[in-house]
Amino acid sequence: MVVYGTRPEAIKVAPVIKALEDHPVLAPITVVTGQHREMLDQVNELFDIVPDHDLDIFEHGAGLSQIFARVLERLDPVLELEKPAAVLVQGDTTTSTAAALAAFHRQIPVVHLEAGLRSGDIMSPFPEEANRKITSQIASLHLAPTEGSRANLLAESVDPRSVVVTGNTVIDALLMTVARKVHFSDPTLEDLADSGRRILLVTTHRRENWGEAMGGVGRALAHLARRFPDVEIVLPAHRNPIVREAVLPHLAGLPNVTVTEPLPYGEFTRMLSLATIVLTDSGGVQEEAPSLGKPVLVLRDNTERLEAIATGTTRLVGTDEQRIVQEVSLLLENEPTYEAMAQTANPYGDGRSTARVLEAIATLLDRAKSATSMPIIVGEGHEKS
Repeated sequence: MVVYGTRPEAIKVAPVIKALEDHPVLAPITVVTGQHREMLDQVNELFDIVPDHDLDIFEHGAGLSQIFARVLERLDPVLELEKPAAVLVQGDTTTSTAAALAAFHRQIPVVHLEAGLRSGDIMSPFPEEANRKITSQIASLHLAPTEGSRANLLAESVDPRSVVVTGNTVIDALLMTVARKVHFSDPTLEDLADSGRRILLVTTHRRENWGEAMGGVGRALAHLARRFPDVEIVLPAHRNPIVREAVLPHLAGLPNVTVTEPLPYGEFTRMLSLATIVLTDSGGVQEEAPSLGKPVLVLRDNTERLEAIATGTTRLVGTDEQRIVQEVSLLLENEPTYEAMAQTANPYGDGRSTARVLEAIATLLDRAKSATSMPIIVGEGHEKS
């Protein structure tokens, strides 16, 4: 059973679900929680995934505790009905940790995709750092994207036999999607794609940046728009009103700033491929952009994705207005500095992570089968030898 609820989770589990559908031994049961609603549905549609169960927990204004409780309450009867051999969760969302705990309560093995990321600060990112640490305590199989993530888990006394380094499936999803050459539904973006102009692509939504910090991001973007009139700033604005109220007022009336609704994943990957520089506080974008040769400036003071910092594909710039302006300007004005970041290899994947994930899961369930001398049951009516 694969349980997911947000757009980033959907993107990273999509290649796994599609591969499971074609696997000779394993069969997927897909469960969406609906923690994100419209954005989640867009990804499922892009990858032709029709969930077997939809917990439909989304409610405007719901807090973290409400989301967690709803996932626990609504997933448990699905687990009882399907009796999966294992439950796969992805990353560090409230959905992933609640689903892992629900499976643990029924003594179903938990497979943690993208395990072992650590920032070292329990409050940043919030609540993600706590979520992933909790999930690591109850997972039976830890699918670490990098050797650094594996080292984090071993430092926490996780059994090394339960940790497999797979790379990150987000790169598999990215390469699959870019190859489709999706067109923009917004004619403004299609015209921009044909213009050849330099593009600064911006995404920001992190809870720890809400308020004055995000206002600083807005002011920095306005400064950059005026300083570089030949550069187009593209901001797919997060739908949270807290984010929009902090950033958008600073950008009103600027002719070289394009603010859009959140882009469907296919359109976003195309925009990512067109971008000159990426300015983001998103974890997934930190992983994706280097595969396309895009320098990434991270709107955070720390990151759990240290490999990209070490290899030079990304740089932490925080949310200070002057620092953001300085770092973006350096890349726009200094070609050797830009090329040094753009040409660094991506440490997060080679596009073959999904095959390693399935091999690790099959091994886990093979061991369980041998230990019990019972057939593997992957959902009701899905017995496979």
